[in-house]
Amino acid sequence: MIKNAENIIVGISIGDLNGIGSEVVLKTFEDSRMLELCTPVIFANVKILSFVKKSFESTSMLHGIDRLDQIVLGKINVLNVWNEGVDLNFGVNDDKVGKYAIKSFVAATKALKEGLVDVLVTAPINKYNIQSETFKFPGHTDYLDQELEGNALMLMVQDNLRVGLLTDHIPLNEVASHLTEELIRKKIETIKQSLIQDFSINKPKIAVLGLNPHCGDGGVIGTEDDAILKPALKKIFEKGTLVFGPFAADGFFGSNQYEKYDAVIATYHDQGLIPFKTLSFGNGVNYTAGLNKVRTSPDHGTAYDIAGKGIADYNSFKEAVYLAIDIYNSRNQYAEISEKPLKIKEKQS
Repeated sequence: MIKNAENIIVGISIGDLNGIGSEVVLKTFEDSRMLELCTPVIFANVKILSFVKKSFESTSMLHGIDRLDQIVLGKINVLNVWNEGVDLNFGVNDDKVGKYAIKSFVAATKALKEGLVDVLVTAPINKYNIQSETFKFPGHTDYLDQELEGNALMLMVQDNLRVGLLTDHIPLNEVASHLTEELIRKKIETIKQSLIQDFSINKPKIAVLGLNPHCGDGGVIGTEDDAILKPALKKIFEKGTLVFGPFAADGFFGSNQYEKYDAVIATYHDQGLIPFKTLSFGNGVNYTAGLNKVRTSPDHGTAYDIAGKGIADYNSFKEAVYLAIDIYNSRNQYAEISEKPLKIKEKQS
């Protein structure tokens, strides 16, 4: 079902309250036009956000609720996930604050899973202070992969630049051992399906970067590209997926080769994220592709060094909201077309 704009409920986990998350969330919705695109629900505590709002002299008007059936469309709803006070010290890494970041995230994920919010946008967390006996995940993506259906894959997005990863948060010296034909096939299938249903690209072209410098130079600088990547990509291509590579990573972005493809897959974290953030920092979005629900986040972290100073750039968070809504609508349109292809064809003719 295609919803009217303001009926799209955007769940927002507040992230680390000592970082810039609450600032960029409030700044995003100071523009009343945002409330014509969606209805936000911030999972936190209205008293704490009112305090933050005053400290930044934000003009956002907050509407506190205790249950999700109290959501008011066109308002900035704040669901009281907890009621006690929290001592905030902007810029400080605090384990107690980290627990509230996870309370917010877990509650927002539950609401997403149950269909009480349509999409989820997550403000930045600190991966160290969120760890506990009940939450032992490196970050948002790993928890969502457990709680939701599908296979999670981090896809960095900025306009037509989309960068995915074969491996993400693992040590560099373990990357080669993780590269298998099965992993490559699975990741490429996930990105291909996401490009089709989430970005409305019918026949996506996907580029894959090589692991070693110069793709191994015929085995002189490593054998993984010839032994693993090339045969896997050949099999996938022969089955109908437009996948190309492996390409030498050093000149791929500088020569603008990436512009010829709908997505680029890097073999490891920094190989993909360094050029992505160089090209798009402040406007990029981290999208968790491959799941049955939509989750996005800004392309930056907690930024403790500027937290509490009122100078944080909120553009990436705003772009994360835009992308979540766009993907939600694209998925609904894709589902309608897939269910009723003949009827839609008749209407068009």
